[in-house]
Amino acid sequence: MHDDRVRRISFRQSRRRTAMFVALICAAAPAVAAAQAPIPVLAGMSASASSLRDSIVALARAQIGTRYRHGGATPKRGFDCSGLVQYVMARFELVLPRTARAQAAAGLAVDRDTALLRPGDLLTFASADKAAISHIGIYVGDGHFVHASSVAGHVIESPLNRAPAPKIKIWRGVARVPMLADAVPTIGFLATPER
Repeated sequence: MHDDRVRRISFRQSRRRTAMFVALICAAAPAVAAAQAPIPVLAGMSASASSLRDSIVALARAQIGTRYRHGGATPKRGFDCSGLVQYVMARFELVLPRTARAQAAAGLAVDRDTALLRPGDLLTFASADKAAISHIGIYVGDGHFVHASSVAGHVIESPLNRAPAPKIKIWRGVARVPMLADAVPTIGFLATPER
């Protein structure tokens, strides 16, 4: 008797799950159709890369104001610079390592010419006295980038022509996440920081 009751309950739960799944699929169909509508793109960039870049920028900007926390990698706990980059990219299934240096190494190096920058590119910075990368942010377009600033105490948007912090003076390079790469010339990072 007990086994029959368990089977009936289990069968009902299974039918409910199936019905919920079908309802979710049907509810998502209009959104999927809208997502398949033509998207205006920049010359030389695929529609999917352009749309993905726009989404990355929107999510990065949505984190502005989130507190800075060394080692932080979530909006609830706070972000450090590489935690912010990792969090934003992971939401779009772009898996990056945890540290700024490792994230830069995982990307494709791009010429530092600002005309070649694309939203979603990772901008790397070094201290004036060291060649090692010590800070990273996400380029959002129009000469600005979003980054978790220990000096400001939260995630901010800054102009590229201003140093992110007093000790971080050198714009070291650009790393493009391979999924976001398009036909743009790539080069290696600078061997030594500019003085």
